[in-house]
Order: sequence, then structure tokens, then C-alpha cells
Amino acid sequence: MSLDEEFGLEHLLFKQRTCRSCGVKKSLMDDFYLTRKNRATFSSAYSYECKTCTIKRITNKRQQRKECQLEIENWHYPDW
Repeated sequence: MSLDEEFGLEHLLFKQRTCRSCGVKKSLMDDFYLTRKNRATFSSAYSYECKTCTIKRITNKRQQRKECQLEIENWHYPDW
């Protein structure tokens, strides 16, 4: 039996990755964003945060930014 018969390409490529935010193991190709478009065949070209966690993080950050902007707009000089 040769090495080619023992190990296939699917053993060398990672099919699943654990999300760093939620800790759930998900499919690499379907559930993670591709960050380096010119290296689509490598697993290092995909992010370590799943798509759902990325969307949650970005929407929360935008909401916080809007709240800070409202506080700045409503600020007045103190009346001494």
C-alpha cells in the first residue's frame, strides 16, 4: 500500500474549523469568510470567526457607535 492510497487530499485540507467567538465547530468553506481571495485553496485564507459571529460583532459595534454619536450631539456646556 502506497502513501497515495493511505492519505487523500481531504486528509490534508481542513474541512472544519472551530469559531474563536462561539466555540462551535463549523464547515470551513460554508460558514467562514474568505479573507485572502488569491489563496482560496489554503485553510489559512479563511477567517477564524464564523459568519454569524462576525455579523453579530459588526452590528453591535455599529449600535454602540450610534449611541456614542447621540451622546456627543446632545452634549451642552454646563450652566454655571
